[in-house]
Amino acid sequence: MTEPPTERADAARNRRKILDAAARLVAAEGAAGLSLDLVAKAADVGVGTVYRRFGDRAGLVFALLEDRERRFREKLDGPPPLGPGAPPGLRVRAFLHALVDLVEEQRELLLLAEASSPGARYGSPPYAAQHTHLAALLEEAAPGLDAAYLADALLAPFTPSLISYQLCERRFDTARIKAGLDDLVGVVLSNTTA
Repeated sequence: MTEPPTERADAARNRRKILDAAARLVAAEGAAGLSLDLVAKAADVGVGTVYRRFGDRAGLVFALLEDRERRFREKLDGPPPLGPGAPPGLRVRAFLHALVDLVEEQRELLLLAEASSPGARYGSPPYAAQHTHLAALLEEAAPGLDAAYLADALLAPFTPSLISYQLCERRFDTARIKAGLDDLVGVVLSNTTA
C-alpha cells in the first residue's frame, strides 16, 4: 500500500481535526445522521474545507474507515499472536478475531460505505491491506494452497451487511462469529500445524 502524499502542516491538522470530529459524532449519535455541515461545525473549520478535502459524505466515511484501518495495521506489528512471533495458523486466527472486533466497532460506517458504493470494498486500500496480510500468513501456514483465493474466501464473511445480519437478526455475538471463523480456518489449515 502506498501512503498518501505529504501534506502541508495546516492541511494535516485540519484533516485530523475533521476525522476526529467525525469519529466523535459517529460515536455519540451514530453514522446515519453524519453530515459534512455537522462535521465542519464540530471540527471548527469551514464547510468548504470539508468538501474540498473529502468531496462528499461517502468520501468522509471512506476516509474514516481508512484512518481506523491504518491504526489496525499498526497492531499487526505488535505482540503475538496478532504480531510476529506466533505460528502462522495462530496469527491467522488472531487476525480474523481482531477483524471481527474492528468490523463490529465500525459496523455503521461500513454499512454506509457498502450502501453508497456497492463493491467498492474490494478495491479499497483497507481490503487490499487485509488481503495481502492474510494471504501472506496463509502462504506461510500452508505452502501450496491458493493463498490469494483463500484470503478472499476468509474475508468474505466480513461483508458489512452479513456481519450486521448475524449480530442483529441471528443474534450471534462476536464470540460465536469468532468460533465459526476458527472452525473455517481449521478446515482450511487441516493439513498443517497451526
